[in-house]
Amino acid sequence: MQTQPQKHFSTCTLCEAMCGIEVTTQGRDILSIAGDKKNPFSEGHVCPKAAAMKDLYDDPQRLRQPVRRTENGFEPISWDEALDTVASTLHNIQTEHGKDAVGVYLGNPNAHNMGSILFGPYFYRALNTHNRYSATSVDQLPHHIVSRQMFGHQLQIPIGDIDHTDYFMIIGGNPLASNGSIMTVPHIKRRLKGIQKRGGKVVVIDPKKSETADISCDHHFIKPGSDVLLLLAMLHTLFAKDLVNVDELIEHAPDLLEVEQFVKAYPAQRVAKRVGISAQNIESMVSEFCKANSAFCYGRMGASVQAFGTLTQYLIMLFNMLSGNFNRRGGMMFTQPAADTLPHSGRGTMGKYASRVRKLPAFAGEYPVAALSEEITTPGEGQIKAMVIGGGNPVLTTTNGKQLDNAFTQLDFVVAVDFYVTETSRHADIILPPVTALERDHYDVVFHNFAVRNSAKFSPALFTQEAGSKTDWQIYLGLAERMDKLNGKATEHYATLWQKEPTGVVDDMLKSGRYSKGEHQLSIQTLLEHPHGIDLGPLQSELPEAIYHPDKKIHMAFDYFMGDLPRVERHFFSDASPLDARSENTLDLIGRRHLKSNNSWLHNSPRMMKGLNSNEKGQNPRCSAQIHPDDAQRFNIQDGQFIRVTSRVGQVDIVAELTEKIMPGVISIPHGWGHNKAGSNWALAEQHSGVSVNDLTDEMCLDELSGNAVLNGVPVTIEPL
Repeated sequence: MQTQPQKHFSTCTLCEAMCGIEVTTQGRDILSIAGDKKNPFSEGHVCPKAAAMKDLYDDPQRLRQPVRRTENGFEPISWDEALDTVASTLHNIQTEHGKDAVGVYLGNPNAHNMGSILFGPYFYRALNTHNRYSATSVDQLPHHIVSRQMFGHQLQIPIGDIDHTDYFMIIGGNPLASNGSIMTVPHIKRRLKGIQKRGGKVVVIDPKKSETADISCDHHFIKPGSDVLLLLAMLHTLFAKDLVNVDELIEHAPDLLEVEQFVKAYPAQRVAKRVGISAQNIESMVSEFCKANSAFCYGRMGASVQAFGTLTQYLIMLFNMLSGNFNRRGGMMFTQPAADTLPHSGRGTMGKYASRVRKLPAFAGEYPVAALSEEITTPGEGQIKAMVIGGGNPVLTTTNGKQLDNAFTQLDFVVAVDFYVTETSRHADIILPPVTALERDHYDVVFHNFAVRNSAKFSPALFTQEAGSKTDWQIYLGLAERMDKLNGKATEHYATLWQKEPTGVVDDMLKSGRYSKGEHQLSIQTLLEHPHGIDLGPLQSELPEAIYHPDKKIHMAFDYFMGDLPRVERHFFSDASPLDARSENTLDLIGRRHLKSNNSWLHNSPRMMKGLNSNEKGQNPRCSAQIHPDDAQRFNIQDGQFIRVTSRVGQVDIVAELTEKIMPGVISIPHGWGHNKAGSNWALAEQHSGVSVNDLTDEMCLDELSGNAVLNGVPVTIEPL
């Protein structure tokens, strides 16, 4: 008998924005996905990515049961056989070669997955390996280190109060394409226009005039990798022009004014040439910023993934503090999440151990992913012999992807938790496919911590779980229990975990959280009774309670951060500056993103690929090398012509796109493409394969302070083909 269509109110998990969606189903079919107009946080807004959730669910190439590699390709096996084989093989490798012989890499999808966040750690602890890696160190590690040092917890990251600010300065970010990043902000275009309607200003500083810059009030080109100098000059200007305003903050940050001694050597006049912004414009921006009733400076990917990314993010935080725009309405503020994971999670250990080959420091139990290839290929005690890949595609998304691709062929065993055969999971001996996002319960345990407004929303699974399917948490918990049993450890506590499930853990956090009493009395049951979500109000001033240091003070950590200034001097101003040693034909490579792309996740979605006309080589107009017409003329390159881009580690052939929206001397290639590896099963993605920008990025080029990868400012040369 045909069932009637049903409406469900869920959450899009394809980016950080937490947009509410209305999903219409009939039986086990998804009929449509639209914005939930009654969701108090997103108010009906969705971007084109939301509809791709149906494509992921329907995709005939999606794996729906475990598979094992054979001489004839991947063949299905049972869940019990798959989990038993994975656990026993990993156990045997660790018994023979030591605990660190197994490596773990976790991709960004885990942050969007309640089950992976809450129950995945049981498996990682059962493995007990130091060789842990994630997308964090090609993305956001500087943010976490700054927050750990200054505020005492790696996840206590202040967020801009965009709904109340009068001046929004964006450095190296494009929220119109990303819907915010470490700033959960749906309906970003409306919010940006709202700033302007109330007489405020949006200013973008970026080597590319992005979609966000197009609707901003001002845009300033900046030379890739020079953001650290810009921020030093901005801080210098605050002191030089007597614009410092710390009256409300100084009791919480008693050492704050000592910043002046570190920035004395960086007047705007000194840095202007290296930055590419005139001294007058630098000083004018600072004056405007400080004259606004409220303001905040936000730096994201472009500011993070460069040689001085960690110091840059630290200086951004100092600029917000010293200008009087921290812990106040319209400035940078801490969130008040309903299910607060911070008291229950690690604050972020720093430098307790270092990687085997290059001695790169671990942060929060993870090595920089730039070290992964060498840890696989370099013989000796602690060499990685097996890898666990959890929801990631590092062959495309980490530096020197070709080298990592080759390294994976040398492993004894690879297991991937993924529902596709990707460029990375094609190396797997066993693939364990979880259900898609709409088939599992969801609560954003991560992104409520980064939201521009407090809210709470629980999204139950659209369907009852099919026999023969498993969620991510069931996979990880099943492996953890098996590993602990093989290692002779107690396993009685797993019975409680299987019964509680991640939803029960969130329920406990809600019932013990700040909104458990009074007006809201939050629990999972309360949220089920409010399927569109509950608005919990704007961000609030929360010092000193938000600080996790025992003394409840903001720590400046000058020795750590400002200790990087000698490297800044050597890099930009010494006689041996590598910038002066470059050939005049060298360009600076930067990335970019598109609203219909999300790293490498969505290129097999018909909706996201619709309208792309790719040539026989898989080159599509979304994956192009953007260069300025002046550079094109200099290198005798025509619009639409193939060019060869070469770096220290590799080269790619790609179509040139001439545009005045890119700064002269800069070339931009988007991230997440390169679907041309034999053995993956993304047929549509392969038709529009493009090239991988990470065949050009250099695993040896790091932010030395943190180990974060350098993706922007990579020196390359180009030539026409």
